[in-house]
Amino acid sequence: MNNFEFKNPTKIIFGKDTIKKLESEIPKDAKVLLLYGGGSIKKNGIYDLVKNALANVDVIEFGGIPANPEYSVLIEALQVIKDEKITYLLAVGGGSVIDGTKFLSAAAIYDGDTPWDILANTIRTEIGMPFGTVLTLPATGSEMNSGAVITRKETQEKLAMGGPGLFPEFSILDPQVIVSIPERQLANGLTDAFTHVLEQYMTYPIGALLQDRFAESILQTLIEVAPKVLKDPTDYKAASNFMWSCTMALNGLIQKGVPTDWAVHAIGHELTALFGIDHARTLAVIAPSHYRFNFETKKEKLAQYAERVWDITEGTIDDKAYAAIEKTEAFFHDLGIDTKLSEYTKDYEGTAEKISERFTNRGWIALGEHKSLSPDKVEKIVKMAY
Repeated sequence: MNNFEFKNPTKIIFGKDTIKKLESEIPKDAKVLLLYGGGSIKKNGIYDLVKNALANVDVIEFGGIPANPEYSVLIEALQVIKDEKITYLLAVGGGSVIDGTKFLSAAAIYDGDTPWDILANTIRTEIGMPFGTVLTLPATGSEMNSGAVITRKETQEKLAMGGPGLFPEFSILDPQVIVSIPERQLANGLTDAFTHVLEQYMTYPIGALLQDRFAESILQTLIEVAPKVLKDPTDYKAASNFMWSCTMALNGLIQKGVPTDWAVHAIGHELTALFGIDHARTLAVIAPSHYRFNFETKKEKLAQYAERVWDITEGTIDDKAYAAIEKTEAFFHDLGIDTKLSEYTKDYEGTAEKISERFTNRGWIALGEHKSLSPDKVEKIVKMAY
């Protein structure tokens, strides 16, 4: 195993009817900005639960954070933070609302002129405005990590940010919230979490036995509960395992001591920025082609994944590795997720060249676990995904 340090300060409050514990987690003298998305929390009862729990807290609201947290909208929220002298942020939503809140946590105390520089210049946030979360959509793991991804529509960019100052102080995870989530979003959540694990696992063996088995157990759990969650979101056993798997997939634990990839995400973010495709679906588009293109460097881990997760024991290493890719793609299809770019847009021609050019201009010339994916190779992967 590689050397590592691990610290995750986020307090998790997990289980049925835990939103009512919200009041005890926020400082009594805080002035809170409540952030949420398109308003679904007002239809499914979560908004009322949150407001009741905050009855004795000074709260101002800001709604309308879109599915890919949009920079221009967040700048409006930032102005509210400054005008109202907000001291604490509360995200009530899924990964987009939480990511947007992390940007605001950093931007609220950023002393530069242009908050976008936090993303453009990869400025690490050591201290941010304190915030907590109430998770309404399991998927991204943002409720227990310190990373975020923000979109800027005017420049068609989607960039990441992070730092130890961006861990939520607490996150409330009540699996009952998935009852009101549309099937499309549940499928996205399953796909997102599954791919998060693959990005930290599908590299090459280094003898990190426990880390591998942590990752494999999350993959196995997601495969097991996926049809149950989609069929009956009121199944609390399935819902709770789904929610906790999504959190564990990206809270930092399974990536410690092992090489990680993240090229699938880097490329996928460009597809969202260019075409507005759901984040999880861009990952499903790129991952199979990525594994096929990098087959020789990943086949040992692919074969291990085939054996341990998909119970494929017959054939050579190559046979099992290829079968694992097919199984992964079939799993996405079973969730109702298309895996070719042409199934999402007719304007896919030229996309590979555009992404390659963007990566070159940003200096992103060495992606993947071996730092060997140059922009010309990324171009080939994207073309394979057409």
